[in-house]
Amino acid sequence: MQISALKENSNNENRVALTPDAIKLFQRLGLEILIEDDAGNNSGYPNELYKENGAKIVSRNECLKADICLCVKMPNEEDLNKLNENTVLIGILNPYENKKYFNTLNNKKIISCCMELIPRISRAQSMDVLSSQANLAGYRSVIDAAEQFGKAFPMMMTAAGRVNPAKVMVLGVGVAGLQAIATAKRLGAVVYASDVRKSAAEQIESVGGRFIEVDGMDDFEDESGYAKPLTPEFIQKVNDTVCEVARDADVIITTARIFGRPAPITVPASAVANFKTGSVVVDMNADVGGNCELTRAGEVFTTDNGVTIVGTKNLPGELSNTASMLFSNNMTNFVSTLVKEGKLVIDMEDDVLVGAPEGHDFYVQGMGGVLLCSDGSIHPKQSRLSGVL
Repeated sequence: MQISALKENSNNENRVALTPDAIKLFQRLGLEILIEDDAGNNSGYPNELYKENGAKIVSRNECLKADICLCVKMPNEEDLNKLNENTVLIGILNPYENKKYFNTLNNKKIISCCMELIPRISRAQSMDVLSSQANLAGYRSVIDAAEQFGKAFPMMMTAAGRVNPAKVMVLGVGVAGLQAIATAKRLGAVVYASDVRKSAAEQIESVGGRFIEVDGMDDFEDESGYAKPLTPEFIQKVNDTVCEVARDADVIITTARIFGRPAPITVPASAVANFKTGSVVVDMNADVGGNCELTRAGEVFTTDNGVTIVGTKNLPGELSNTASMLFSNNMTNFVSTLVKEGKLVIDMEDDVLVGAPEGHDFYVQGMGGVLLCSDGSIHPKQSRLSGVL
């Protein structure tokens, strides 16, 4: 049985789904490994490294004929039409943005595994691509902010005078936000943070941040662990409270993301107008509309009042070598559960594939696991997505 890794065909995607270190493990599973020519070049993994570890370098068409096909992001329509029936396609397939492709996948009876749908259970943590990539994105957001900010982050006592520490504000405290807080703190900044989940206060403080509480705050979190949509009234209250603190900040990093929806606006244009000249806003969700009302996806620009807004669309991709290594580890851990003695085994009772059973602590109504499509149809547990696709 063959497993392949495609070269990403998106202009701003430098990651690769499989790195050379994973090849020996797949060989022990009885798999033949195919790597598209130059698939790892942009992330620092040349063909020679793959060949040294036992992989075959082949054309894209040959990769698309493998039994299991790995990718970072959804291939295009032309590629999908070249897949064989019952091929297992694994990657961040993003059904909300790529719904036009799922008719093709179903018509060809492709087994589609969306890695962003990994359920939040202990056994799946090592397969969680969103967390591994968000960690890097949080780190990179602070590095990008420091690059744009014209001052030092830490407090310094020198013979020439004292340098005050930078004040960093992080809006939204999931995996990315916590890493942003920790990174800014390590660089010597004073860090404030807010989140719609009151329970986030302890997490913020554990990495050195200071929690900003909003009156009327509760845990706006659904049963799957994602932030729930907020009422317009509460969004306004959060914006008023947080943006008042942010007026004095040097760096504002926005991380708020709601699964399957456009990013909520947490920094309106009216707030930016009151930010300090020389301050920096890094919008980590520029790719899904942006948290800052003024964000331009894929651009860095300065407003009339001197605020720099960074709208990088793929922060993990800026650390493509490390991001690919972590992504590959996630994929390896997942694929290892599907292959037994060189044969593909799709276990329809596996919680990672189909979600926890009803009545289980981790059961979420309308959401299954990573298995989105098989046998030409959407998996019945994915009722939240059935209306989208």
